[in-house]
Amino acid sequence: MKFDYSDIFLYLENTPLLFTQLYFWIFFAIVLFIYSFIYKNKPVRNAYLFIVSLFFYWKTSGFFFIILLVSTLTDYLLGFKIYNAKKLTIKRSWLAISIFVNLFLLIYFKYAYFFTSSINELLGTHIEVINHFAHFTNVLYNTNFRVDAILLPVGISFYTFQTMSYSIDLYRGELKPVKSFLDFGFYVSFFPQLVAGPIVRASNFIPQLYEDYHLTKREFGIAVFWILNGLVKKMFLADYIAVNFIDRVFSNPHSYSGFEGLMALYGYSLQVYADFSGYTDIAIGVSLLMGFRLPKNFDSPYKAVSTGNFWKRWHISLSTWLKDYLYIPMGGNRGGSIFMYIMLTIILFFITLIAASLWVALGLLVFVTSMMVLARFVPMFKRWLITNINIMLTMLIGGLWHGASWNFVLWGGLNGVGIVVYKLWRKISPWESKNTWYKRAWAIFLTFNFITFTRIWFRSESFEKAAQLIHQIQYNFNFGIIPEVVSSFWKVFLVMVIGYVIHWLPGWFKDWYKELFIKTPIVLKIVISFIAVFIIYQVMSADMLPFIYFQF
Repeated sequence: MKFDYSDIFLYLENTPLLFTQLYFWIFFAIVLFIYSFIYKNKPVRNAYLFIVSLFFYWKTSGFFFIILLVSTLTDYLLGFKIYNAKKLTIKRSWLAISIFVNLFLLIYFKYAYFFTSSINELLGTHIEVINHFAHFTNVLYNTNFRVDAILLPVGISFYTFQTMSYSIDLYRGELKPVKSFLDFGFYVSFFPQLVAGPIVRASNFIPQLYEDYHLTKREFGIAVFWILNGLVKKMFLADYIAVNFIDRVFSNPHSYSGFEGLMALYGYSLQVYADFSGYTDIAIGVSLLMGFRLPKNFDSPYKAVSTGNFWKRWHISLSTWLKDYLYIPMGGNRGGSIFMYIMLTIILFFITLIAASLWVALGLLVFVTSMMVLARFVPMFKRWLITNINIMLTMLIGGLWHGASWNFVLWGGLNGVGIVVYKLWRKISPWESKNTWYKRAWAIFLTFNFITFTRIWFRSESFEKAAQLIHQIQYNFNFGIIPEVVSSFWKVFLVMVIGYVIHWLPGWFKDWYKELFIKTPIVLKIVISFIAVFIIYQVMSADMLPFIYFQF
């Protein structure tokens, strides 16, 4: 069969560039080879990596790279307007335009079906979704894109948050505008973290654009370690247990016992961690080889002792983004602000649309009004209410960032409730002083199980399937078939045990074997890498799964 070399440059929907594919590593090797000749010339280096990143996104998402370019060009131009504006009102106006454009793109592609179906249910209309961008492209370039479907561009939630952070940091005076469009484009589209994070702040990454390339022998070892670590997490842990057990149970929860449902739930907590942190481990390692430092995105989250502590360890780049650009501007733990009331209105509007019921809107209005009236006459309650409204709004928006459905609203809301309840509990808890191992272990156990419980709605394809899973666990646990289930899926459960044991190993032990790898001679690193990759590809699933956070 003759190989068509044009396929290398064409977008093929079924073969995106993934870290788990040999094609990506050939691509990266070629990128590094050329990079080795130009890395000292910073303008050329940045322009080259921008072009390479666009090619990567083209191979991953096709013509959606145009949306990436629109977002990049818009914020590049508006950045100068924001920074150079002398009057505060003008500066705020340019910032508002930047945020509006970014949110419009995000909402159009991510929430178009949600808004359309909700409005149709609420008002009894029959509005159909039309892809205006596809229609415009067809007219302009005589293409044949479907106009009756809107697909979600991979990574749009990540790069729109990055460009918004750039505009906001300029407005706050924490950054100067990037003079070169190629430099700014490189920041927005840097391919290792483009499609699934971590979300890189402009103030942290842009200064690196103008630094000389430097990579110590130790950093090279760290980079290789994180790449191998990420591949093991993704392909040995996440994909294996997903294909062989988890996906089957969540697809048809009513066909499995409650015990199988519970084990699938624990398995999914491991899968989503290994999958997402595996991606960011590889992204950090690949970036470091090119001389760029990405922020840490995970810190052993299942060692958290409370829900709030969990969110300081999980998807750190998103949780800190929400804290700095949403929670604190709303007032944080100090009180409320006009921005808080704006966000409260938006959230109530979203929930009303999801419910597709005016009665829900009326109920929410009565509830919020009652709380505000009570707060008006009880100052202590007002302080407590405002602070915790900010927490709940932040977590609900975090849920909606993942998707517009009751599942994500409930998932985000439960995490918010977990933080609020713990704040109350720790004031009276005799366990708060975790100066003994068993107190800390108990806190970790409770937090882990609560977070795993909320994942029922995060993973389930619909609210109905989440309800089915809960029903099976509650009413059809079926203790009698546990030996048979364990016997049938013993390999899956063994991998789960190995994954959790590694996760809960003491930090000093993990640092020890990481340092051991870093200090090995380069030849031994190569040998270990070949052996690791060989083993990974021997046990990998036949169905190569995309990274979970590609869908967000």
